[in-house]
Amino acid sequence: MQRKPLAFCAALLTALGVVLSFGTFTHAQSLPPAPGSTASAGDWLRRGQVLEGERRWGEALTYYEEALRQFPADGDLKRRFDSARLHYDLGRRYNDRSYRDGLVRMSFPDTLDLYNEVLLKVQAHYVDGPKWKQWVAGGEGGLEVAMSEPAFLQANSARAAEQALEKLRQELHQALASRTIASRSDACGAVAVLAGLARDRLGVEANAVVMEFVCATANSLDPYSAYLTPDQLAETYAQIEGHFVGLGVELKAQDGVLLIVRVIPNSPAKQGGVREGDRIVAVGGRSTRELCTDRAANLLQGDEGTVVSLSVVSPGGEPREVKLKRQRVDVPSVDEVQLLDQRKGIAYLKLTCFQKTTHHDLEAALWNLHRMGMRCLIVDLKGNPGGLLTAAVEAADLFLQRGVIVTTRGRNAEEDFAYSAREAGTWRVPLVVLIDQDSASAAEIFAGAIRDHNRGTVVGTRSYGKGSIQGIFPLNSGNGGLRLTTAKFYSPSGYPYAGIGVEPHVLVYQAAKPITGAGLASVPSNQDAILAAGLQVARQMLTQQ
Repeated sequence: MQRKPLAFCAALLTALGVVLSFGTFTHAQSLPPAPGSTASAGDWLRRGQVLEGERRWGEALTYYEEALRQFPADGDLKRRFDSARLHYDLGRRYNDRSYRDGLVRMSFPDTLDLYNEVLLKVQAHYVDGPKWKQWVAGGEGGLEVAMSEPAFLQANSARAAEQALEKLRQELHQALASRTIASRSDACGAVAVLAGLARDRLGVEANAVVMEFVCATANSLDPYSAYLTPDQLAETYAQIEGHFVGLGVELKAQDGVLLIVRVIPNSPAKQGGVREGDRIVAVGGRSTRELCTDRAANLLQGDEGTVVSLSVVSPGGEPREVKLKRQRVDVPSVDEVQLLDQRKGIAYLKLTCFQKTTHHDLEAALWNLHRMGMRCLIVDLKGNPGGLLTAAVEAADLFLQRGVIVTTRGRNAEEDFAYSAREAGTWRVPLVVLIDQDSASAAEIFAGAIRDHNRGTVVGTRSYGKGSIQGIFPLNSGNGGLRLTTAKFYSPSGYPYAGIGVEPHVLVYQAAKPITGAGLASVPSNQDAILAAGLQVARQMLTQQ
């Protein structure tokens, strides 16, 4: 059922719990409007700089990610994305109790051992070969960001004016430039020297400096690799298992608003009357406008059985007080199982993610729909961020009789593998698959296999284009972990997904009046455009039978 380590596919800012920006909830009056389809890379940069100036790092990160999808080769956008990610990740770490507790427990030699272990894992498993000096330079860049962040300076009692900080930056850069770094041992030696230099100049504990190298080195490899604090590692495993303790909401900070974008069925939030589109304006009596977003997230989290009080506002409504008890939340990977057209037997289900329970949940839903009279099935992958590679393979295998589902290729031979369908248990019902720009990684494996084998019709917009696999590696030192890109994956026809995605058979546009033609569809703007187009395709399929 799973490879060792877990082969995990997930988009950058998605989780089953909370998606949050790091910044204050003040409305950005100076924020320019979002760039349109004719905007230049410079337009995107100018708006991003406003978000950065207001220290809204999570929003800036998501924003630059979207900008890079429009201009993937733009070096300035890539640099701003990397910088925003370093700021955002630092804020998350210093709002993470497990990380702060680890800093207290670990000595300078302990953190050097952890850094050595991280480099060893990267050397052995990362998709690209060793780039020792580049990896240390990535850590130095992270330390420079840390020296500009109040969270780092205050937590570590750093004592330096801006002039002294700038002088230290120059010293760090010169010290690194003068060293030969051609091995793991060289890298560890360089970090020990740089950490000592920062300790002497700033008065900051050297272990905190080394930890910035640990985190920034991992995070600088690519957008999907990262150091995981102990709590983040536990959350990752919970995501794979399909459960966690909490309220059962997914949040997003957007233009200064803490917005609920998803409420998980049967969760405390759902039972308490919280709805998608609501805004949280206070937590425990504290206004969200006074809190950074990660601080707000921390107040929402807590031990099972504890209670949190929220002030919630629905669109057009007045604030209302809601008290919710934190409980274990089981996240369904299959949701909204129903017949959309009972007369024609058009069934529908939404695959929200790919986790350990997906195969079982999907097969149970299919048998339920079969008993309800299913004659055609719509599988909705819109917004699906991915998950376990094996879960995507098992899901596709339910609809494919034979042939390759996906191939993986890595630097090591054990990462080169072809996953193929088995004939047993195949469902032959006519199939429509819905995708959008947020359908990523494992969702692309499923949709791409259906498309390449001509097993069904893919409807929607081009998918995200992630195309890489991450392994989850626990670390012996510090109780944290690593998420490392270990391989890239390819369609059954051998095409890469990275930067390309899955192209739908039927491309959907939003329009004032419905217009259809060969290979494209447009539907009224007050409808779910992709679902409406998928229904049209399903009805045509049944007519042609």
